[in-house]
Amino acid sequence: MKPLTLPFILLGRNVLSVLRHTGKLSLFAFYGVLGILRPPFYAGITASLLIEIGFLSLPVVALTAIFSGAVIALQSYSGFSHYHAQNAMAGVVVLSITRELGPVLAGLMVSGRVGAAIAAQIGAMRVTDQIDALSTLATDPIKYLVTPRLIAGTLALPFLVIIADILGIFGGFIVAIGKLGFTPELYIHTAYAALHTSDVLIGLLKAAVFGFLITLLGCYHGYHSRGGAEGVGRSATTTVVATSILILAFDYLLTDLFFSA
Repeated sequence: MKPLTLPFILLGRNVLSVLRHTGKLSLFAFYGVLGILRPPFYAGITASLLIEIGFLSLPVVALTAIFSGAVIALQSYSGFSHYHAQNAMAGVVVLSITRELGPVLAGLMVSGRVGAAIAAQIGAMRVTDQIDALSTLATDPIKYLVTPRLIAGTLALPFLVIIADILGIFGGFIVAIGKLGFTPELYIHTAYAALHTSDVLIGLLKAAVFGFLITLLGCYHGYHSRGGAEGVGRSATTTVVATSILILAFDYLLTDLFFSA
C-alpha cells in the first residue's frame, strides 16, 4: 500500500461504512413503520410505552423548560436594555421556547433518558437470544419491539413539548415579574402579541420528528448489539450521541425549511 493512497483508502472505507449503515437504518425504519399497517396491533404495549416515554419523562423536561425560560428572560433583558427595548423580552422568550428550545431541549432530555434505555433493553434481549426466541415463536421482532416504540415516541414528545412551552414561558414570567420589574399585564400582552399558531405547530412537528428519531436509533442500535454486556453499553452510548447530533441537524433543516422565507 503506497503512503500517498492511504488517505483515499481510509476515506473510501469510511464513506462506504456510512452509506452501509444509512441503508440498514433506512430499511429498519421502513419495516418498523410498515408494522403500523399490518396486524396484529399491540395497543397495550404501545400504551405502556406512552406512559414510560411521555409521563415518566415529564419531571426532567419540566425542570429544563422552566430554567431555560428564566435564563432566556435574563439574557434577553440584559441585551435589549442596551437598546432601550426591554419590552421585547417577553416576545423573545415566547419565540425561543416555542420554535427552538422547547422541542430541542425536550428531545435532548428524552434522548438521554429514553433512547439509552431502549437501546439497553433491546440490546439485552439481543445478547440473551430473546429476539431469536420471538422469531422462533412466529412473532415478528421488529413489529413487536420496534413499531410500538416508534408510535409511542412520535406521539409522546409533542405532548411533552406542549408542557415544556407552557412552563418555559412561565419561567420567563416568574423572572420578569419577580426580578425585572414587569407587570403581569405587560408580560402577558407582549407575549401574546408575539405568539403565532404556526410557531407552536412547527415546534410540535419538530417534536414528532425528534421522537421518531430517538426511538428509531434506540431500537436500531439495541437490535444490532453484539458482544455481551459491553456491547449493550456501547449501543446505549452510541444511541445518545447519534440521536443528539441528529436532533440538532434536523432542527436546522426543519428551521431552514419553515422559517427561511
